[in-house]
Amino acid sequence: MRALMAVCALLAKTSWALAQDDPHAPQGSAPVVVPSGLEVTLQEMLWDRPGGGLVYRFRFVAPAFTGDESFETQSTDLEFLCNGFAVERLAEIGPMPSRIVISIADEPSEFGVFDADVTQVFESYSLQDGACVWEMH
Repeated sequence: MRALMAVCALLAKTSWALAQDDPHAPQGSAPVVVPSGLEVTLQEMLWDRPGGGLVYRFRFVAPAFTGDESFETQSTDLEFLCNGFAVERLAEIGPMPSRIVISIADEPSEFGVFDADVTQVFESYSLQDGACVWEMH
């Protein structure tokens, strides 16, 4: 139990540090341009431990996101964010996750709360040899 509490404290401290030092942190951050040309900004990074282990969630916002982009375009953008944004930050965050979930929405929203006015897409990835591998569901 102490180890879990220590990990939670480390994650909380690290998330705060990332928000302070990371040029892509939510407050006033510069957009990240994904392969499709869409500009996304990190809304938040969350973590939890569902039955399958530690999961990091990187939630991005892109006002120009319509949800009408092709599956291939969305997949390429999400994988780019996983490998080019999330994986690069893992060493700074803490323990290695069993999964990384990347999402893009057209506007900020509260995690876990359905909002019919928000267009969103997300995918889950596992890590293999330091790279994101899409978890087909």
